[in-house]
Amino acid sequence: MIALIDYGLGNIQAIANIYKLLNIPTRVAKSATELKDANKVVLPGVGAFDWAMTRLSDSGMRECLDDMVLTRGCSVLGICVGMQMMATCSEEGQQKGLGWIDAKVRRFERAQSGRPLPHMGWNDVKPKEKDTLFRGIDSPRFYFLHSYFFAPCNTEHALATTDYGEEFVSCVRAGRIYGVQFHPEKSHDWGVKLLRNFAELESC
Repeated sequence: MIALIDYGLGNIQAIANIYKLLNIPTRVAKSATELKDANKVVLPGVGAFDWAMTRLSDSGMRECLDDMVLTRGCSVLGICVGMQMMATCSEEGQQKGLGWIDAKVRRFERAQSGRPLPHMGWNDVKPKEKDTLFRGIDSPRFYFLHSYFFAPCNTEHALATTDYGEEFVSCVRAGRIYGVQFHPEKSHDWGVKLLRNFAELESC
């Protein structure tokens, strides 16, 4: 069972609809009770870092999530701000992140990239391997909407990169912890395939 974390932020219904079409069981989890018996987790997110961290903490699910991911080793997929929350901190806010991956969230330097912010629209994604999330996905192209990016301290955690005036990490992996900066639920067939691949990964 895949739990879709509903703490008030993220495109929960769009993700649920994709999994319904794929005939893959999911549950929208709004409490620790609804979450604890899942073996995979999707953590979506939109908006500001501090607000997302506050909403997650107020939901009562944070402690259960930590146990599932860090103790039980359940597979988790963070999407957009859901990915950024996995870092230790963000230049966008003052709160500490979940700290599941040693990383900082940094703001694009407009002068360096020469591109407008936010980074919005379709862009190519360059996987470093195609055995997990990108299995069977040719020439992946996904939809982005963000002004901050995930910067892992260990470059081995970078699963894919994207160029937006400067190259940044657009997908990470640390064990069974995965994160994508883009929105698979808005990315047509590429996104459907990625969400299916996540569902087929080994679970706890």
